[in-house]
Amino acid sequence: MRRFNVTVNGVPFQVEIEETAAFSAPIAPQPQVISAPVQVSAPQVKESSPAPTPTPATPVALPTSGVKLESPMPGTIVKLVASNGASVKKGDVVVILESMKMETDIVANEAGVITISVVPGQNVNAGDVLAVIS
Repeated sequence: MRRFNVTVNGVPFQVEIEETAAFSAPIAPQPQVISAPVQVSAPQVKESSPAPTPTPATPVALPTSGVKLESPMPGTIVKLVASNGASVKKGDVVVILESMKMETDIVANEAGVITISVVPGQNVNAGDVLAVIS
């Protein structure tokens, strides 16, 4: 019998292990692999024109007065639900923001007429002004 001191998660233990006759399992013969040269052809690639990248609309200049609607987190603008000059109520969805593969509804924080300053596909940071409600 052999004794060992073992520490697990900061707690010391004393372990006794009994020695037995060595057991050896018969070793199975390893299969012999014979390799032959193989000819591999390159895959055929179909040439096509690259997909056109969408050109986002030009952002609108924001008014100097009104309540700012800011991005709560960094992400990409997926969709504009409200349009510029539309009347919105507090709680209406204005913009859909994708962050970490999750879509988040950005809602109006006040009632009024909205001016949106972002476009779909645009990347924004936390605190960036997405719209102004006046």
